[in-house]
Amino acid sequence: MTATENAPAQRGLAAQLLRFVAVGGVSAVVDFAVYHLILALEAPTWLARAISFVCGTTTAYFLNKRFTFGEAAGGRGRLAGFVLLYGTTFGIAVGVNALALYLLPDIAFKASIAWVISQGTATAINFVMLRWVVFRAR
Repeated sequence: MTATENAPAQRGLAAQLLRFVAVGGVSAVVDFAVYHLILALEAPTWLARAISFVCGTTTAYFLNKRFTFGEAAGGRGRLAGFVLLYGTTFGIAVGVNALALYLLPDIAFKASIAWVISQGTATAINFVMLRWVVFRAR
């Protein structure tokens, strides 16, 4: 590897945050599209949110690993940390989505608004934990 290829690992917080937001945007599009596709198939919202979260999370992991935190190799420990983190945020995202659907009045785009609320909550938790736990400099 050249010094340029190692550069992402040496980036500061602002650069990592910018890349995280860009990767998050791509991952959110995947998540949101899958969520609405499954809802269009008349599946329950909890199932749609669960499957969409897994799809978006998988996208986010591989893109963040490579582009945000500059990790070309992972290892079992790093993967285990990721699985634990995303298992936790999975429960949070599905739970917050259900809570938002319960609390929001019957309005247009109710399911989309609930998704945005749950995604925002999970994203904030994920950045902090990915930066300081899963992909921390060793």
